[in-house]
Amino acid sequence: MILSFDEIANWQVFEDLVAAYFKYIQEDSSNNITEVRVEPSGEGTDGGRDILVTFRVSDSIDIFERKWVIQCKFYTNSLSKRDLATVNIPSLIHEYGADGYLLVCKNGVTSNVSNMFENFRRKCRLKYTYEIWTGADFLRRIRLNDEILAEFFPAYYKSL
Repeated sequence: MILSFDEIANWQVFEDLVAAYFKYIQEDSSNNITEVRVEPSGEGTDGGRDILVTFRVSDSIDIFERKWVIQCKFYTNSLSKRDLATVNIPSLIHEYGADGYLLVCKNGVTSNVSNMFENFRRKCRLKYTYEIWTGADFLRRIRLNDEILAEFFPAYYKSL
């Protein structure tokens, strides 16, 4: 059996999956994360912020924070610029005092979205970080987490 988003029923479960990934990431010994705070936006219009994640990271000299605004898109087709037209991404980062914006998609993005993020990266004077995880990128990240697989992909997990 192939790991896919077929077991994810809707956008709400997809957002829960993304939030769960960030809650579990602290347990990964390959990083220096000492604390993770995951704040879902809750019910209603979110204005482009589905999840706010704050990492406390140790570099063995000091502990510092990195905050990410995360938007999840559970679209069947590739995400287009039109799908993001109501969100001013740099303003959203600034509003939450974040360091970056992560777009997590069920599938992929169009070249226009990819180019838009590249322009954000290149031209941002405030040094914000802009990232896109396609569905394939996200599946690679969760593939080795048994707790997430058991909870969100039970059929796949049973087939292992």
